[in-house]
Amino acid sequence: MPGHDQDRFAGAVAIVTGAASGIGKALSTALVARGASVLLADIDREGAASVAASLGVGLRARAVEVDVTDRARVREVVEATASDHGRLDYLFNNAGIGAGGPVEELPGSLWERAIDVDLNSVIYGVAAAYPLMVRAGTGHIVNTASLAGLVPSPFLTPYAAAKSAVVGLSTSLRVEAAARGVRVSVVCPGPVETPLLNRPDPDEGPRTRVDGRKLLTNALGEPYPPGDLAADVLAGVAENRAIIVAPATARAAWEAFRADPEGVLAALEARAVTGRERRAARGAGG
Repeated sequence: MPGHDQDRFAGAVAIVTGAASGIGKALSTALVARGASVLLADIDREGAASVAASLGVGLRARAVEVDVTDRARVREVVEATASDHGRLDYLFNNAGIGAGGPVEELPGSLWERAIDVDLNSVIYGVAAAYPLMVRAGTGHIVNTASLAGLVPSPFLTPYAAAKSAVVGLSTSLRVEAAARGVRVSVVCPGPVETPLLNRPDPDEGPRTRVDGRKLLTNALGEPYPPGDLAADVLAGVAENRAIIVAPATARAAWEAFRADPEGVLAALEARAVTGRERRAARGAGG
């Protein structure tokens, strides 16, 4: 990574949610490697503690148990971190789950869980950290959304709804925050090689009625390594980019949708109709 990237994060104080695995683990590892002090927050405290211990840098990597759907707990951790260090430079609102399947089959509880974890947790993090950063006149909030928040994502509709809201929250707050010295970025990755692809919500059991790995791989190719995504994210954060989309296949999908939204929607609709007909034929065949 460029020296500018190293300088940006050296000595910084950061919180990463969902840090026990996947993107959060990779972000935490990359931040510590660049000289930041990182609080690894996750509902899986043992997992977060294991990651922190593996980094081998003493007090620069600490773990804490946080249920990101608990507004009071999120605020407590954010305020304690800022108090302990005298500031909070970065908040990575990264924790999330997957949720999908044919909409007509989805229970209300799945919708509620997706909104609670994928959207409300981001709101709670922003509500806790943003006033502190405004008072300090500096800071950077980085919210993990998804390519599903930028382009149509059939059979992932609850997930896409929550992630689309995260994109809207982030870009709107970015404009408002600029005058206060606070930066806001949103990360919109394509499929990343994380446990989310196999079992989207470990605490609640399987939450989808579709094979998420197969669905996303067929559409966008093999999942991106989380370490590579973390490098892309930190480079984008160092450059203060508003919307960070990676890898290249995800950027291409976003660009295609922006260039011809009606054409992309029509193509997806045709594929959905064909897929439904095939499933019906297999069912009729016994």
